[in-house]
Amino acid sequence: MNIYDIAELAGVSIATVSRVVNDSPMVSEKTKRRVRKVMEENNYTPNVFARGLGLDSMKTVGLMCPNVADAYMARAVAYLEQNLKEYGYDCILYCSGYDDEERRVAVNSILQKRIDALVLIGSSYAEDDEDSEKVEYIREAAKQVPVFMMNGCIRGENIYCALCNDFQAAHMAVTELIQTGKEDILFLSDSHSYSANQKLKGYQQALRDAGMPVNEKLCVYAENRIDRVRDLLLSRNDLMFDAVFATEDGLAIGALKYAKKRNLSVPRDISIIGYNNSELSVCCDPELSTVDSRGERLCKIIIDSMMLRLKNREIRSKVYANGFLVRRETTDF
Repeated sequence: MNIYDIAELAGVSIATVSRVVNDSPMVSEKTKRRVRKVMEENNYTPNVFARGLGLDSMKTVGLMCPNVADAYMARAVAYLEQNLKEYGYDCILYCSGYDDEERRVAVNSILQKRIDALVLIGSSYAEDDEDSEKVEYIREAAKQVPVFMMNGCIRGENIYCALCNDFQAAHMAVTELIQTGKEDILFLSDSHSYSANQKLKGYQQALRDAGMPVNEKLCVYAENRIDRVRDLLLSRNDLMFDAVFATEDGLAIGALKYAKKRNLSVPRDISIIGYNNSELSVCCDPELSTVDSRGERLCKIIIDSMMLRLKNREIRSKVYANGFLVRRETTDF
């Protein structure tokens, strides 16, 4: 039994069935009762296609991230999917990878699913100041549906961005390390994404504000795998540092493993701060001090903004949320 059968049995169009499913005021109560009776008698459960017909909406949102195995992205997908469902929206998830061409293909593919809006999760989709043409495919997508970016930013019509103020959060965390007497602070990152670059700028500015030099040698990039970070730091006998500010919790735990191998006391000999306040930060011993990057807050901003935008209401193109420091055992603030 499908929507066409229900329409035929009720003597109405499939668009009318769809409007009944969505409780549209365009259908009289008498017709609604007749259609609903046919649906009940035939145990008909409307699907997303039935809800969308005749309303120029499929009540479906596209979610896209580079890799759902990433803890930050997985949490965002789970929060968005659960809360959009409360508004009656289904979700389609695509994992695009990090390659520029793969991302372009993925966006074009998800647009063919007739979605009402697209959410891009993660700063790898953000605009590169040196080559803005790389994200032209996203601007093109925004001509079809509203595009919402989580922790990324692109200038363009119908593109709306919710970001953690990574510059502010990094500046705050590094400043606190400096105030505890730390002088050689390692910046540890796994990418050159928009978000990571904002954290780097915050780190550098905190040093300058304290009258300390920015030592490029202390800016280290590593794969976000705990064992790889540990081994890299162990191999770098040229590095001398008494604190670590990492752009991901996994990187910070790699530094914690390094400290254990070196028999360094944490936080007396070395203080460590991670980023994202993930489950990893409380699964280690000692528990990790970390920046809460307000992931759930950004998701809520996106959902609230989307519901307004889909009602043709005006919304802000860019909204920031300030991160805050969660003090645990790897620092002595």
